[in-house]
Amino acid sequence: MLIAIIAYAIYFFTQIFDAAKDSHVELDRPDGKSELRDEAVTIGDDPFSILLIGVEDYETDGKNGRADTQIVVTLNPDTDQMTMTTVPRDSQVEFTAEEAGQYAGSHKINAAYTYGSITDYGPNKLTVEKVEQLLDIPIDEYVTVNFDGFRDIVDALGGVTVDIKEPFYEKNIYAGGERIYFEQGPAKLNGEEALAFVRMRKREVNAIYSREERQRQFIQASIDQAISAGTLFKVGEITDILGKNVTTSLSPTEIYHLQRAYSSMNASSIETFEIEGSNQMLGGISYFVPTEDGLYNVSQQLKQALGLPSDTINQTE
Repeated sequence: MLIAIIAYAIYFFTQIFDAAKDSHVELDRPDGKSELRDEAVTIGDDPFSILLIGVEDYETDGKNGRADTQIVVTLNPDTDQMTMTTVPRDSQVEFTAEEAGQYAGSHKINAAYTYGSITDYGPNKLTVEKVEQLLDIPIDEYVTVNFDGFRDIVDALGGVTVDIKEPFYEKNIYAGGERIYFEQGPAKLNGEEALAFVRMRKREVNAIYSREERQRQFIQASIDQAISAGTLFKVGEITDILGKNVTTSLSPTEIYHLQRAYSSMNASSIETFEIEGSNQMLGGISYFVPTEDGLYNVSQQLKQALGLPSDTINQTE
């Protein structure tokens, strides 16, 4: 039995390491750190930030997709605290010619992934830098997952249970637009249902049960599920998904240290921040425009979560 356990452990870590190598794509940065950092961070020892990027590329056959979701996560081993902040995809930002080529000018922040794909910047790097500029904080790492990866990871976990607060429906992109109906109360969602749950954004219920709230709620539920789902015995499924649908700047060693440092974290203790603002029509295009105070307050809260004094980074004007 001992030999079998050791053999499985070797198989498990070999598989995970190989999949993580396939998914590893570094950000092209001088000194390997954000320009808003004086020194590089050490994963597992220092407070750091990760940008979670959900990419919609099913309509373009995996090419030149767009960022459907952007969530900033901070992790602080000194306080054992995790925070989540959703960056509204319609936030207005400026792009230079170097960043966007012929599309230089004002655009929604989710366009950064697309423009980075067609310029020398690269999609992940440009997306990270635009979020840094908006929030005035360093983004140390990123994880990008496409819709297929999201669906398959949820299915590999055996589904995720969430407490639905308001009833609504959303189209299933994998079933020709067939509607998926969500009723109020606890529900175990499979991969296709989970994707529809976190994506819905255009119906009236979004005003009282926002997309951002649903995404944060789902991430918290997913963390609990991942810890309790016996993922050791699903290594084959998970590694296949990672290699095909996920890219990250985290190295296999950093992922290992991350797991060791935060595997016991209680998802219910995650603190969430929301950027205050409103939807406005500018030049015939609907943008999300943060309030000056709202953007500044979130920036300061994130700096505090990262252990950064507010005066070490220029305040947003």
